[in-house]
Amino acid sequence: MRLRSGVLAAGCLLLQAMGVAIFLRGFFPMAVRARPRGEPPGDGPAEPAPPGSGAVSNWSAMPPPLFRKVVLVLIDALREDFVFGPKGKQFMPYATQVIEKGTSYSFVAEAKPPTVTMPRIKALMTGSIPGFIDVVVNLNSPALLDDNLIWQAKTAGKRIIFYGDDTWVKLFPKHFVEYDGTTSFFVSDFTEVDDNVTRHLDRVLKREDWDLLILHYLGLDHIGHVTGPNSPQVGPKLREMDNILKKIHISLLSKEGEASLPSLLVVCGDHGMSETGSHGGSSEGEVHTPLLFISSAFEKRSGPLTQPELVQQTDLASTLAVGLGLPISRNSVGTLILPVVGGKTMREQLRFLHLNGFQLSRLLEENTPAYEKDPGYEQFKIAEKSHGNWIKLYLEGNNSEILMNLGKKVLKQYLEALKTLSASLSKQVAQYDMYSMMVGTVIVMEVLLLLLLSVPKALSSRAEFEVPLSPSLFSLLFYLMCLVLCAVHVIVCTSAESLCYFCSMSWLTALGVMMLISALMCGILSAIGKILENSRLPVKNPVVSSSSWSEVDVLMLAGTIGHVLSLGASSFIEEEHQTWYFLINTLCLALCQELCRNHFLLKECDPQHGISLKQNFDGIGEASDCKNIDVPTSGNSKLDKVASSAEFIKGSDKWISLASPWIILICCRLLRSLNQTGVQWAHRPDFGHWLTSSEHKSELSFLAAVSLVMIFFLVQRRCSLVSKIAMALGLLGVYSYRAAIGNVVFPWQHDSKDISKGITEARFVYVFVLGIVFTGTKDLLKSQVISADSSVKSTGLWEVYSGLVLLAALLFRPHNLPVLVFCLLIQTMMTKYIWRPLKCDVAQITIMHYWFGQAFFYFQGNSNGIATVDVSAGFVGLESYVEIPAIFLTAFATYAGPLLWAIHLLCYLSSEVSRLKAQLVVLPGTVLF
Repeated sequence: MRLRSGVLAAGCLLLQAMGVAIFLRGFFPMAVRARPRGEPPGDGPAEPAPPGSGAVSNWSAMPPPLFRKVVLVLIDALREDFVFGPKGKQFMPYATQVIEKGTSYSFVAEAKPPTVTMPRIKALMTGSIPGFIDVVVNLNSPALLDDNLIWQAKTAGKRIIFYGDDTWVKLFPKHFVEYDGTTSFFVSDFTEVDDNVTRHLDRVLKREDWDLLILHYLGLDHIGHVTGPNSPQVGPKLREMDNILKKIHISLLSKEGEASLPSLLVVCGDHGMSETGSHGGSSEGEVHTPLLFISSAFEKRSGPLTQPELVQQTDLASTLAVGLGLPISRNSVGTLILPVVGGKTMREQLRFLHLNGFQLSRLLEENTPAYEKDPGYEQFKIAEKSHGNWIKLYLEGNNSEILMNLGKKVLKQYLEALKTLSASLSKQVAQYDMYSMMVGTVIVMEVLLLLLLSVPKALSSRAEFEVPLSPSLFSLLFYLMCLVLCAVHVIVCTSAESLCYFCSMSWLTALGVMMLISALMCGILSAIGKILENSRLPVKNPVVSSSSWSEVDVLMLAGTIGHVLSLGASSFIEEEHQTWYFLINTLCLALCQELCRNHFLLKECDPQHGISLKQNFDGIGEASDCKNIDVPTSGNSKLDKVASSAEFIKGSDKWISLASPWIILICCRLLRSLNQTGVQWAHRPDFGHWLTSSEHKSELSFLAAVSLVMIFFLVQRRCSLVSKIAMALGLLGVYSYRAAIGNVVFPWQHDSKDISKGITEARFVYVFVLGIVFTGTKDLLKSQVISADSSVKSTGLWEVYSGLVLLAALLFRPHNLPVLVFCLLIQTMMTKYIWRPLKCDVAQITIMHYWFGQAFFYFQGNSNGIATVDVSAGFVGLESYVEIPAIFLTAFATYAGPLLWAIHLLCYLSSEVSRLKAQLVVLPGTVLF
């Protein structure tokens, strides 16, 4: 069957989408789920029955609440060391005093990745572990339908008040009797976003018409995004939070004399922040947050201060549910934090632990087929039996030491069972559906291979491709493969201990997928057979078709294939920057060898150079209306002469060309020292951290000024006079913006107390960015509509490129401006001293641009983790959160390196077409028709 290339491409695209969808369905594991929350919660299980016939416990109802009022203060991006470290002692004296000598319990809560706000709120309120798929919906949080603490409290008639991040309002609509939400995405706002919460405190703390008060402060998170955790603005913000905690605590204590139950103040963070101020990953600074329980119900701390115990963030949902007298959320994998209820009687403590264990065992039953063999389930049943024996002794009135020792033993058994059950349930969240992932991968790889085999026949829109579909469907191989795949499917689905998405499909759908995989494989084998058959045919023009591969060609092919294969290992993905650093360093050495051979070993041009020069840019010529230019064979000697005199570098430029690879290597080594990235060594200090510290602001200011000047000189060469002036004023505006927000200082400034958001300065730069881009776009339209002059098109592309460089300079943090400088410098050197002397073809130049673009993505400090995304770039020049501009600016700042190299590729190829056309036109013997 013959298919047009467009039909083939559309079909392959649909099959690719299907394969990727199946892979992603297996890659993003589904969290453990219990029955829907719409069912009535009931009273929960009764105490374990004592041994003996007809014996029952007299406590079957839910335990009463332990606290009258609960205040939950969530400080966004509150790191552990901000409270328990030196900064806590310096800037949070009241919290430190309560921790050391007050009635409180302090813990370090460990959050599971992804450490972004919306999944962490889910974890805090449901006790479950959200997956990475929740990062996608973090910008637009839908209502939370799972069983959670807020819904349980509302169902029980608790009155809830909330102030802070509007993510809560979106997750829990119509749950609060009073609320005031503020947007969490405008990270340039440090003060108003918190003042909007604090202004309600005095009025609410005097009232008695609430049971649960939730406050979510965002200012610290915004400071981290913009200036980092070591910013001088962190201290005043922590002091502000300390004063708020003091006000709340004193107010709660003043009203406890009138009530029978004490109040509880909980202080926590949803996540921490990395050394760069962002979050989302799994570094220690991002996953470890403080967790404080402050109440007069606790014993006053005495003795030396010990290291806070490590607990899971999901444990808070179970602990607060017990404290409020509510059922534990059905999907919770958290365990009760025992010290919070340690002041209660032994029977009450055992009752709380039994409720928690019963909830976890029920969740295990509903998500694990072989739950009875789970060690945690077996431990819980043993503890439950021991608990029944303790109940029997208790009901008999036994108050001896035997009862106390048995109670402690049961307590220990329950804690071990809860820990094992929680670990077993948490592990299911990280289990991938490997079968579905393998099926999706096979489909994707088969379609890719089929596309590669069809490229020579389907390059133009009029080309047709012979799809070996009919022979495959009726071949013996096709039926054998279908039979084998169906047998594998049956074996996997019948022996799998956990649920598999692909196995949950209907047998008819699964059979269709198996037939598709078999047909694609047979088609690939048939296409390979035809290629091998055609390769045996005699070559009509051996002079033109013969080509030798250089070391650079072999390196680029091996490097590209090796990089693709390396993505099969998670460790290589985490440290992918090392792969790109190695590849570009090796590429520079290979280019150095080629340059030495070109300058010292080649005494004369290759006699086939005239033909190869035309072939190298033949594709570019067609795309740029140069296809009417032809170079006859008789003119090859003249073309060789011109190429030899014009292309080969002479004099001092020759030595600059030889030194270029080494200069590029030095630049890359300096850039590696600027930003540590990846996972294993991201915490190590680098030159960027040294520059961004408050003690080195003058050095950072000098570096930023020098970098902006160098950017102007490197990028203005191809700009018009108007664009040069706009570029100079724009770069001056970039420095003014950074000075306005306090990153750098002018020479006449002695301090940076007058800090603003820099709205005016940033918009001043945006005007020039738009002006330069508009000028380039006008030239591009002119070259397409009015005149077919390729030089006008080339000029327009360079203008657009210059405007984007100015935008990148505005969005980059000051310490990253050298990355932009070295990017422009390397592009200039490779254009003039490497690509032209070596006469690299289009494929080589394209691959080099791709390699360097990927390397510069990591030189910026980025990684494959979302923690390195600089969210603050999305709010440069914005007074409020506007979704589309914020997303565009954040994406551009993140991928500026690859984007600038991709656009430079277009500019370079367009310039080479113009230059090649000018050379060919002046040659005698050239035929134009």
